[in-house]
Amino acid sequence: MNLLRQVKRLIEDPPPAHVFEISHAGVAFSRRLNKQTEMGFLPLEPDVLAISPLKDNVARPEVLFDRIRTAAPPNGKSRGRLAALILPDYCARVAVLDFDDLPSAEEERLALIRFRLKKSIPFDLESAAVSYHLQPSGVSSKKRDVVVAAVALEIVARYEAALRSAGFQTGFVTTSTLSALNLLDGEGVRVLVKLSGRVLTVTVSEQTNLRLLRCVELPALTPDDVLSVLFPTFAYAEDELSARPSALLLCGFGDLDRAVSGRAGAELGVGVKSLTSRLGEPDNTNAGLLGFLEAIGE
Repeated sequence: MNLLRQVKRLIEDPPPAHVFEISHAGVAFSRRLNKQTEMGFLPLEPDVLAISPLKDNVARPEVLFDRIRTAAPPNGKSRGRLAALILPDYCARVAVLDFDDLPSAEEERLALIRFRLKKSIPFDLESAAVSYHLQPSGVSSKKRDVVVAAVALEIVARYEAALRSAGFQTGFVTTSTLSALNLLDGEGVRVLVKLSGRVLTVTVSEQTNLRLLRCVELPALTPDDVLSVLFPTFAYAEDELSARPSALLLCGFGDLDRAVSGRAGAELGVGVKSLTSRLGEPDNTNAGLLGFLEAIGE
């Protein structure tokens, strides 16, 4: 299972014809039929999912199964259809770890990464799926930044069970914001902020490398609560990267968009714009889906 964003590199076989992004609000999906990609969204009632990194998220599995089956009905050859699954950010944990050196042996490398990750994960790492990606480093630098994603096995298994019930085999798993990062250009230091429900996910990217990812549940949906997360994020970029972010990109803010962009632009002194995609407008339900399709060239 892969939870990282380098979709082109990680998928060596033809990409799956079906992609599902699951959020608190519903199921966004795409399906490729006769060389054409169709996209849609099916809403979920508020009590279907309880998104958390600590416990089973799927409170009403029969409803989630029904939505997936509706999005991609059986076609007589449905068993084993390959699908990509994009999970809510808040059900997993993503960290960027730096290492002076990494073992060349895969088993030793993963053991070291798990050891470093263990201190910052609120669930039992021994019962979790862990995936990592080595980011490019400078020619003369021996240090390596590693993007690591972890999710409790119980949580991901329940999401995958809904796909299996609808006749799918999960070939690729990632999280919404990791996938949405494929919608960024590769210039300068950029901050992406995505709101889904009351969960705010903030990333700092430098060129093509991810430097920071934070995922927090806000006490309330106000500009003040959002700015309270952005201020230390910008301070991190200035202190650790010696560069002020050149752009702040917002996604999923809806009615809050104007207020947050106005406050952020004035108080942080940065250009603010909405995250965009050539395939449609990214929001709190489909940004990961659009990022995945961007990466595979749909």
